Amino acid sequence: MSNDFSRATARTYLLVDGENIDATLGLNVLGHRPNPDERPRWDRIGEFANEVWGQQVSSLFFLNASSGQMPMPFVQALLAMNYRPIPLSGASHEKVVDMGIQRTLEAIAHNEPEADVLLASHDGDFIPQVEELLDRGHRVGLLCFREFVNAQMAALEEKGLVFFDLEDSVSAFNTLLPRVRIIPIHDFDPMRYL
Repeated sequence: MSNDFSRATARTYLLVDGENIDATLGLNVLGHRPNPDERPRWDRIGEFANEVWGQQVSSLFFLNASSGQMPMPFVQALLAMNYRPIPLSGASHEKVVDMGIQRTLEAIAHNEPEADVLLASHDGDFIPQVEELLDRGHRVGLLCFREFVNAQMAALEEKGLVFFDLEDSVSAFNTLLPRVRIIPIHDFDPMRYL
């Protein structure tokens, strides 16, 4: 965590690809559609974003509203947790959430020289934008399940991309997830398995 004076006016943008997080959790981790008690606690993710670099945070949660409907109870819950819901719509073949996040990452790279980014996603569609941010000197972190991150995105660690595990680093879940992954021995906690 940096308290560098030159970054005193910096801001962190938390961009959430909720569809991707939900799909990865359901398909790859749980093997079924997540129940409410198995979903991430978005308030904890917001708190983590506030702490990681010690900067003011703008939290943007991208939603696909192409059906013309918005999940109002969820939108109201996001607003109560200081997220700004970004409901996007488009044609059925358009990945509106990805397109919105891509445009936002590009806007940050070109218009917010002091800003840093935390991106909650596993999607490889953001590789060019994340790479540009890193090349321009922005700190970029990926909130994810590391074992499911796109391989090309994972390779950006060499350029400075930082990975924050949603379960281990962020503590975004109330229950232990049934994950099978490689565990560095210094991170192994046998109590997780007892």
